[in-house]
Amino acid sequence: MLPTMKTSTMAGREVARVGFGAMQLAELPGRPAVDRDTAVEVVRTALELGVNHIDTAGFYGPGTANEVIREALSPYRADQRDGIVIVSKVGAVHNGEGRVLAQRPEQLRDQVEDNLRGLGVDRIDVVNIRSVQHGLRGSFAVPDDQIVDLDDQLAELIALRDEGKIGAIGLGSVDADMLRRALPAGIVCVQNFYNLLHRADEPVLELCRDNGIAFVPFFPLGSAEPGRRNVLAEPAVIDVAARLDVTPAQVALAWLLAHDPATLLIPGTASVEHLRQNVASAFVELDDPAVAVLDGLVPVTGERR
Repeated sequence: MLPTMKTSTMAGREVARVGFGAMQLAELPGRPAVDRDTAVEVVRTALELGVNHIDTAGFYGPGTANEVIREALSPYRADQRDGIVIVSKVGAVHNGEGRVLAQRPEQLRDQVEDNLRGLGVDRIDVVNIRSVQHGLRGSFAVPDDQIVDLDDQLAELIALRDEGKIGAIGLGSVDADMLRRALPAGIVCVQNFYNLLHRADEPVLELCRDNGIAFVPFFPLGSAEPGRRNVLAEPAVIDVAARLDVTPAQVALAWLLAHDPATLLIPGTASVEHLRQNVASAFVELDDPAVAVLDGLVPVTGERR
């Protein structure tokens, strides 16, 4: 049994610094669907290991991840579920073939309602707006009707918060200027693409730390997309892992935790074994030589998602 994980806060709630991302519990392109019993076991094992921060989305599946979480939590009493923070995101939907943008305020509201039904809850603790604002759109085309002012999106989520349907508001894929603009709405977390080799959003991380906002990097181990450097294949990461007798993934996750106290992690997996390894990264101590080597890696610059 692992010792108790260190915690931080998000939306005024105490959460373990290593959480769980549910995306891999859903059927993904090019990968077979995860067996439902296995998926439920993964979520329940995470909770048994002390994880109390679960990240999901209605477009994972579609709906599969939310259904798994709902089933996994079904044996828990209300007082036990009160300690579990569920975070979802809006800004896209699954149309049966893949994800498509859904950024307009009325679409955001519909997605919140869909998440409430899928999770079987009356309120979602935190809902993030996954932004596609100018400069953060990557390589995909954004239809004109999906270019929506951030203030209009925030106004809709503030209304949903006032109605009690969501507890707090987060953002995803934003730059520092957008985050500053959104601060009056009471932002509690930011999800951006960030890891040991992709640190373009260091200013966003610093702004989160200065304002008591949780920074939750997605793709904390990198992405399998062509042309991106793979954190787990980086020779320095492999060397540090071998010397400390841990896995390269544990080194990469431990670096994120050590790099800034504002960081919360949500590594995803559909494997109980990998889940245990991910949670164990919370207890990996990087010594000074390891930190110096990892800090000294030259990251990719100017790359966002």
